[in-house]
Amino acid sequence: QVHPVESGGGLVQPGGSLTLSCVASGSIFSIDGMGWYRQAPGKQRESIACLSKRGVATYSASVKGRFTISRDNTTNTLYLEMINLKPEDTAGYYCATGDNSHWGQGTQVTVSS
Repeated sequence: QVHPVESGGGLVQPGGSLTLSCVASGSIFSIDGMGWYRQAPGKQRESIACLSKRGVATYSASVKGRFTISRDNTTNTLYLEMINLKPEDTAGYYCATGDNSHWGQGTQVTVSS
């Protein structure tokens, strides 16, 4: 596997929830600081959550308290649990390594009634 692979996006109503997954090879997953990014049409890419190998999580102000990043080292999977979704969360969501050397193809999240 050359790049991480995201899944779990979809259409959800405001206030709903989704959990995104990102699977990577062991060599990619071992790079510290894997995180989630998003980009909405016409906007710059935004870093929203990052998780160090020591388990320290950081979040952007726009998602703090609503999104939770986690990882399963046995399956090389990075997760992003999203609750209380808002229309402004609509974007393409991407996972990447901490050094930005490996990016997934993205998964679309649309929050709309």
